[in-house]
Amino acid sequence: MKTHLNTLLIAAAVVIAAFTLGNAIRNRNAHQNSIAVTGLGSKDFTSDLIVWRASFVAKNMELKAAYSELEENRNRLRKYLLGKGIQENNMIFSAVEINKEYDETYGPAGNRLSSRFSGYALRQSVQVESKAVDLVEGISREATELINAGVELTSEAPQYYYTKLAALKLEMIGTATRDARERAERIAQQAKASLGNLKKADMGVFQIVAQNSSEDFSWGGSFNTSSKKKTATITVKLEYVVGH
Repeated sequence: MKTHLNTLLIAAAVVIAAFTLGNAIRNRNAHQNSIAVTGLGSKDFTSDLIVWRASFVAKNMELKAAYSELEENRNRLRKYLLGKGIQENNMIFSAVEINKEYDETYGPAGNRLSSRFSGYALRQSVQVESKAVDLVEGISREATELINAGVELTSEAPQYYYTKLAALKLEMIGTATRDARERAERIAQQAKASLGNLKKADMGVFQIVAQNSSEDFSWGGSFNTSSKKKTATITVKLEYVVGH
């Protein structure tokens, strides 16, 4: 009885092994009868939206007087921007930040000896968002005019965006797909094989970098906002069935 049972177990093991091996061979052959290629889509474009931020300050021993100075600076800045052609609805002024400042005195050991109130420091920022890219870009470079007019202004570097990014991405996916298809056809032709149906398609990372730069690509996707002229790229990986 025991011998008979062992024989059945061995037979079952042989059947399972044969089934597993058969699947492995079929999977291997299926893999060998396909071709995977990667296509690239790339396009240069110019940003059509600019965002520029700047901040200005006022300082006074009296809070009310500091507010008055800050309001005067804000009005000067608004008037300046309107005079340059910026529309009122393109300006966004932030809430006012209020800080109490102190002059600190320290001893030789680094311990604080005294603290004297030196005044209220008020800060406010403005954000200009516009499709007039060249205009706002020029204003950001001419901020010294406001400084010369008495406005203590700190200007940030502009940021550049593109409002038609969704359409651009679709266009590039089409370009990358066609590129991958052409690569697959050439490989199949050289191998004297026929290209069959598409088995699988995967889209790679969408990247935006500055034009003609050595900016690094990122696995998570780069999105450059510091350059007006940009280059967008995307990859598409396709896997086709091939026949002989």
